[in-house]
Amino acid sequence: MKFQLITAALIVLVGCSHQESDPSDNAAAPSSAATPIACAGASYYADSLAGNPTASGEPYVPSKLTAAHRTLSFGTKVRVVREGRGEVTVTINDRGPFIDGRIIDLSRAAAEKVDLITDGVADVCIYAAD
Repeated sequence: MKFQLITAALIVLVGCSHQESDPSDNAAAPSSAATPIACAGASYYADSLAGNPTASGEPYVPSKLTAAHRTLSFGTKVRVVREGRGEVTVTINDRGPFIDGRIIDLSRAAAEKVDLITDGVADVCIYAAD
């Protein structure tokens, strides 16, 4: 029990220690867009994870436009914009990423839409989907 409490406290502290960029300082957003939810790094799932369950219970399907976010509710749709490279609307169905400086993990199909495959990690802004 003591171990579980310590582990939970560490998870909360690590989650709270992450500092995302201030979306109002980011000029990457299209002029027609609303204020971003957040702007920071994006990465994508390894192909080897295909079929594994996500936190929502759905299996990870690389060809679907899905993503992981630490706090957004499952089923939330967000628009991911990589300035000059593309944008994609995804559905949140998993938790993560749990690496400092990253705000979203994309499925392979979503990563392809924002030209992320070669770079692996890149800055994006996420917006509430229309």
